[in-house]
Amino acid sequence: MTKILSTKDLAKKIVNHEDTLILDVRNTDEFDNWKIEGGNVEVVNEPYFNLLDGVDAVVGKIQKSQEIIVVCAKGGSSKMIADMLEEEGFSNVYSLEGGMKAWSEHLEPVKISDLSDGGSIYQFVRLGKGCLSYFIESNGEAAVVDANRMIDVYERFAEEKGVKIKYTIDTHLHADHISGGLQLAEKTGGTYYLPEKDATEVTFDYAALEEGNDIIVGNTAIKVQPFYSPGHTVGSTSFIVDDKYLLTGDILFVKSIGRPDLSGKAEDWVEDLRHTLYSRYKNLSDDLIVMPAHYSFADELGKGGSVSARLGDLYLRNSGLQVENENEFRKMVTENLPPQPNAYEDIRKTNMGKITPEPEDQKVMETGPNRCAVEG
Repeated sequence: MTKILSTKDLAKKIVNHEDTLILDVRNTDEFDNWKIEGGNVEVVNEPYFNLLDGVDAVVGKIQKSQEIIVVCAKGGSSKMIADMLEEEGFSNVYSLEGGMKAWSEHLEPVKISDLSDGGSIYQFVRLGKGCLSYFIESNGEAAVVDANRMIDVYERFAEEKGVKIKYTIDTHLHADHISGGLQLAEKTGGTYYLPEKDATEVTFDYAALEEGNDIIVGNTAIKVQPFYSPGHTVGSTSFIVDDKYLLTGDILFVKSIGRPDLSGKAEDWVEDLRHTLYSRYKNLSDDLIVMPAHYSFADELGKGGSVSARLGDLYLRNSGLQVENENEFRKMVTENLPPQPNAYEDIRKTNMGKITPEPEDQKVMETGPNRCAVEG
């Protein structure tokens, strides 16, 4: 009988940097576009149709004693291939439950730290897409920043922690994934915040994020301070939490910087992006811990699966922060960019409330990696 591995168990392996061997049986073009990645992950791609008459094609690539996790699009084909491998003497084979479709939706909570006055901050890592969201809790209240559409995960987490979600916040109008911020606020009776300059076309009520207007979570000692930082979008807003953490949205990543072209206004927003990165952030404390809304590279996953870096260190090693010439910077962020995210225009319309795709359609819209970085 086929052994099944849950996405949660696979996530634990990856965030703990365990040696993990994936046999991905999707078509090569699907694999090349998007695959499971991690610090100690080895992935072998052998399309399913090459294995229908036998598994000889992979016999020389993997050892019979190795733990093998077979992955396909939805979890069906991988079961068949796992059974065939077992019949050929492979002793430790699993099929990933739900395939890449389920992997895309898994959120792994990682505790970042206790806060100064009794609260905590958690990072939810969406390993299958590189999305990062945040759960800030203090004194029975919580704020969720850049929530994904799988809002039940945040609801269950709040229940486990015994806190009420009072605020949901989007750092900007997302183009790579469907936000769960509004829906989560409606479900919990909370307030949904969005930058006003990104909300000119939305069809729903929201609370405007404004620099200087702190959002208090629980004890007054914990302040979520909006910090206007345009460039990825015209309204992009960062947050300084507990005077220690800088939530940068899609403006600054650990190994890259945000792209300014997902609303078709790259040339217009280059100057804003440069000013945010080379002036506004530069004036902040080097000791702030940068925690972005996305990551693009497996080696950005640190201890326990978290993604973060000291701001001062990024000014020393992040290539996007090393371009002193303004024309060279403009060229870097407007030319030779990676492909735009899958269905990004429909995702933006969904996040504006202009369209409401069926749940299955939303899953398809989000298929593939995030592509919010200049280099990704």
